[in-house]
Amino acid sequence: MPMKTVKFFTLGCKVNQYDTQFIREQFLRSGFKEVNNGWSADVYVINTCTVTHKADRDSLSLIRKAKRENPKGEIIVTGCLTELDSEKIKKINLESVIIKNNEKPRILERLFSSDIQSSNGSDMQTVNIISYFAGHSRAFLKIQDGCNNFCSYCKVPLVRSVLYSKPIEEVVKEAQSLVRSGYREIVICGICLGLYGKGSVSSVELVDVIERLENIDGLYRLRLSSIEPQHLTDRLIEKVAHSKKICRHLHIPLQSGDDGILKKMNRKYTSQDYRNLITKLKGCIPQIAITTDVMVGFPGETPQAFENTINLVKEILPLRVHVFTYSKRPGTLAAGFNQSLNQKELKERILYLRKIAQSCSFKFKKQFLGKEMEVLLEGDCKAHPEFLEGLTDNYIKVLVKDSSASKGQIIKVRLNQIWQDYVLAEANYTTTSTSEMRDES
Repeated sequence: MPMKTVKFFTLGCKVNQYDTQFIREQFLRSGFKEVNNGWSADVYVINTCTVTHKADRDSLSLIRKAKRENPKGEIIVTGCLTELDSEKIKKINLESVIIKNNEKPRILERLFSSDIQSSNGSDMQTVNIISYFAGHSRAFLKIQDGCNNFCSYCKVPLVRSVLYSKPIEEVVKEAQSLVRSGYREIVICGICLGLYGKGSVSSVELVDVIERLENIDGLYRLRLSSIEPQHLTDRLIEKVAHSKKICRHLHIPLQSGDDGILKKMNRKYTSQDYRNLITKLKGCIPQIAITTDVMVGFPGETPQAFENTINLVKEILPLRVHVFTYSKRPGTLAAGFNQSLNQKELKERILYLRKIAQSCSFKFKKQFLGKEMEVLLEGDCKAHPEFLEGLTDNYIKVLVKDSSASKGQIIKVRLNQIWQDYVLAEANYTTTSTSEMRDES
């Protein structure tokens, strides 16, 4: 019998990307062969997102694409869109197999148990860790799931409400497996990472995980994914400041710089709280990069409220700002708020904020010109294939020409010139360790 083929599509956050990798390894262990674009497959796994209207549309579009590509193929739809919107999926393809988020860990057992065992000779043993991360030079490691913040605009707590924290021993085992596979940087991620330990039987928190991972030989970098302002405790800040392995980069969502809007959003801080936090971080951790999310067009966002956001963004000088528009999500509190902005005003604000964000990014990166930094190479740059692309520990995207270097390597470079979204650099072969670089700064 010919080997069955499978194709994966993923939308959304780092946690979704991790979940797809987890599912991928289950399929491959069970005898499936993965195929990519240009080839049809026997089975399509579509891991959806529902954080915005666009995410919904893109998820449904992928279902249509799979159906066109192989009308007889098995289409498995999982992820956040399945939790509350299964009927939308069934309207597009009645035969779609719906797998809710909590069913992902045993997806094959749920779907094809007898068929796979007989055709591929697999015992379908479920392994609760991943061993590599397809297509990435940095591995994402999911340690937490669920959110109970209930921001008024956000659908996530409605589709991922159950808090889960992966046991520390399991996290360490998984990280060790990834390091053995050659990964030198691990990105710790969760739906709400700062809630790690909540919903757990043991009294642990994020710092406890970090301390265990720091001791893994061969792991050079640990990076934290998005973390809410209220979860950056003094203990966590101190750990980031003194660690030899944690990257000097934090993604801390802002959403708005106006106190009235923050209150309507049900965010757990004021603009001054955020300002004070960034000031503290920059004082404790030299060269730290801040990246953030800012929402434009939340109901009730006046010109003054928008100006307050602009002013705060200028103050914190982020390396990157993810600018996105408010999206009305059914079931959320904000869905009942009146929207006052028209599309022309919304577009103007987005363009202006992006311009300010670009200026802030330039000013931040300018501080590092002429400096030597270590870069983790992520492979050839798609837009500029003559260069290798990589990241400094503080998340500056670097392009370097180095015929002797390769993906996954950490090399020492000198940053020379800001160019588009990158900094051009030249390789310096007298490399030092990550810890020595941190000491020099």
